[in-house]
Order: sequence, then structure tokens, then C-alpha cells
Amino acid sequence: MIAIYYLLALVIIIIDQFTKWLVATGMELGESIPVIEDVLHITSHRNAGAAFGMLQGQMWLFFIVTAVAVVAVLYFIHTLGKSSLWYGIPLGILLGGTIGNFIDRLLQGEVIDFIDVYIGTYSFPIFNIADSALTVGIIILIVKMFMDERKEKKEQTNEF
Repeated sequence: MIAIYYLLALVIIIIDQFTKWLVATGMELGESIPVIEDVLHITSHRNAGAAFGMLQGQMWLFFIVTAVAVVAVLYFIHTLGKSSLWYGIPLGILLGGTIGNFIDRLLQGEVIDFIDVYIGTYSFPIFNIADSALTVGIIILIVKMFMDERKEKKEQTNEF
């Protein structure tokens, strides 16, 4: 069952790197292509920091954080993932997203972002497939942990 999580991570890495390659080789930096006018654009952007452009240029920090994150995710895949798809799948998604952005930082010194979303007049920070995978993986994990906690409280209440 654990191999499925690694396969999922690999698929995310391949899609992430392929889409970033398309943007890097097919668009000028700053170029924007509307997909849905005033809602979704493909915009060639680079980010030398973390989410939302924080910690610009702190590559050493990103390498350390990424190494710790990968080790933690691997540990949890091999412990929680063995018994639960609902833990293993989001952990595989997180692994793919983490490695996808790490590849950019390692090879380019920055992350290639290109998904540009507008909500009304608000322009959401530009992101990529790896960022999306990280967000989705975390959301699924939070929901699963919340559901487990609720189930545990309900079971404790029924014991009395």
C-alpha cells in the first residue's frame, strides 16, 4: 500500500515540473495569458522565497526545512500510512509538493509560479502545482485529524 503514496508523489512531481518547464520555456517572465478573463491567468513569475513571497533569498533555511519535512513525511507514511489511506494519500500529496518546489530551489535558486487567480479585485499570490498539492494535502490531513478526534470523543462519551 505504501508504494501507492510514492507513486502519487511521483505523479505530482512530474506534473509540477512539466508545467513549470512549459512556463519557463514558453513564456517571458511577467507574461500573462488569460484563461478565464479576470478570474484565472497563467502568469510567468519567479519566487525566491516561501509562500506569498516571504523569506526571500533564504535558501539555506528552505533546504533545512525541506529536509526535515521530507523525513517527517516519510516517517508518517511508514507509520500512519500503513494503516490508513486517509493519512497515506495526503502524505503522498505533501511529499510530491515538497519535492516539486525543492527541485526548483535546488536547480534554479527560485520557484517557478504561474497560476494567477483573481477573486473580484483581489489578486491572490501566484502559485504552482506543488503549492496546490501542499495545500490540498494539509487540508485533507486536518480534516482527517478533526474527524478522528471527534470519533474518539464520541467513543469516550459512549463508554460512560
